[in-house]
Formats: sequence, C-alpha cells, structure tokens
Amino acid sequence: MGCDLTGQTAFVTGASSGLGVEFARALARQGAKVVLAARRTERLEALAHDIAAEGGQAMPVTLDVADTDAIEAVLDAVEARFGKVTILINNAGTADGHRALDLPLDELDRVWSVNVRGPWALSCAIARRLVASGQEGRIVNIASIAAYVFDGRAIPATFYSVSKAALVRMTEVLAMEWAAHRINVNAIAPGMFESELTAAHLERSLDRALQATPRKRIGHPRQLISTLLYLVDPASEVVTGTCIKADDGQMLR
Repeated sequence: MGCDLTGQTAFVTGASSGLGVEFARALARQGAKVVLAARRTERLEALAHDIAAEGGQAMPVTLDVADTDAIEAVLDAVEARFGKVTILINNAGTADGHRALDLPLDELDRVWSVNVRGPWALSCAIARRLVASGQEGRIVNIASIAAYVFDGRAIPATFYSVSKAALVRMTEVLAMEWAAHRINVNAIAPGMFESELTAAHLERSLDRALQATPRKRIGHPRQLISTLLYLVDPASEVVTGTCIKADDGQMLR
C-alpha cells in the first residue's frame, strides 16, 4: 500500500530499532521528510544515511521521550530544517518484566514516563503548533494487544499492559478533543512481533510461542507498514479515535 506524503514532516520516536526503523523507511519512501528520534544517535545517523541513499530525507535527533523538558528545543530544531511536524508516530516503548507484587515504584514510573507521559507531552506539543498554524495532522500511537488481553501466568509485564491500555484511551480522548482542529489520533495494537522488547522472551520460549498462535508464526515489523500508511494517508481523514488490532489472530477476541 502506498500514499503520497510529499510535503509532510513525520516524527518517529524509537527510530533506532525494530518497528521504528521500518516505519521511518516506509514514510520516507512515500515522500515524507522523516525525523528519526531515539537515544542511540549512532544508529539514527546510520539510518538517516540509508534513507538518503534511497533518495529520501531524514534528520536524526537525540531524544529520550521520558525527558519531556527537551521536547520544545527538538521541535524548534526540526521546524528550522523541515518545517512543522504533521505526522507523529509515538513508537518508543519499554516493558517492566515484573509481576505487580514485585514491581518497584521507580520501575513503574519509568514505564509510565516512556509509554504514556512522553507520548502525551510530545503529542500535545506538536498539536499546539498545528493548531496555532491551522494545519491538520496525524498521530499514530503504537500500543499493544496487551492493552486488551493479559495472561498473568505468561510474560510478567503487568504494568506494561496497564500503560498500553492507557495509551489506547489517550488515543480515544485526544482524537475527540482535537477533531475540530483536523488532527486525527489513532493507534495500532500489534501482537507478538520481532523486536528488542520481545527478543529475550522469544529466545527463551520461541517454540511455545509458536505453538500458542494459530498461524504458527511471529510477525515481522514490515507486516505493520500497510496499517501505518493507512492511518497517515490523507485519504483516511474520517478515521480517528480508532485502535487497529494487528496481531495475526494470536489473541482471543
């Protein structure tokens, strides 16, 4: 699936690995100028080089989404080079790896800051600028099927599930608040896909994970690109406040 994003500036968090890399490449191939945001600057620079080699435009920026004080300066730098951000992909995320009774509160705060507080602050900062300029925009939050389904006997990531549920609700309420400003806010809830977050779990129990899925496979980030492009495509202008479950039928409904 393709769409014309010429003239758009897309900001992708967590762009140094996994879904973020695939999303950034895909957006650049559709004509968007892409801002690559993450903490690992050397990876961002390598990705920016690859995108440029394909004829795209990319700008690496060092940003820890939990550091909300840094957001305005980063957006100022982006606007100076690429203009206003019109597409935001809140992809950066982290997991806790604990059950509720064993979760230290400082770890809870870390997960909340990355998975909810950071996306909230970045979304609001970009929306303020869009509203002030009268421009429309698209925000896509990368949630998780764990926002809807949780098995306490399986992966110990209790608060991760809570934080992703909060991200889905954030998607819904911001979509309603900003609809009049033509800022669409949607989400994608992936199932078990290859990523840094899932690597350790898959290394330990890949066979068990495969047997638990009806199609006996783990998703690849590239399989989410069509869903992402649908949500940022100007043609999907009436779709807002929606979370698309993209889990390959792994979880019960």
